[in-house]
Amino acid sequence: EEGVLIQLLLDIQNEFNWISPEAIARISEQMRIPKSQIYRIASFYKAMSLKPVGRHIIHVCLGTACQVRGAPKILDRIEENLKIKEGETTPDMRFSLKRVNCLGCCAMGPVILVDGTYHGKITPAMVESILGQYE
Repeated sequence: EEGVLIQLLLDIQNEFNWISPEAIARISEQMRIPKSQIYRIASFYKAMSLKPVGRHIIHVCLGTACQVRGAPKILDRIEENLKIKEGETTPDMRFSLKRVNCLGCCAMGPVILVDGTYHGKITPAMVESILGQYE
């Protein structure tokens, strides 16, 4: 039953980009599982979000290779450009900003990942044009 619940939560996450309290209440009612158990599972997995996220999710790699090549400056420029901090979402729900420890493509560093597309060897000056590609 937990496997079915996890898949259902992932399906909701994929469809709506987050799992709302209303969705959790409905799952609880339909599957007869306590809401607390559903929240526990949804909060455990990084692939699930219990708060609304933007249409585009930006992951900034801050692994060692990216770090030494200027990733903190990239993160600063994105925060400046979007007027949000890491972990936040823009008020228009366009972007969410997350930091990750490694994206696994160290030779391309510094790297950001936006909606599954890798942007490598970027500089702070490139941030605005990259973000402009995503409406």
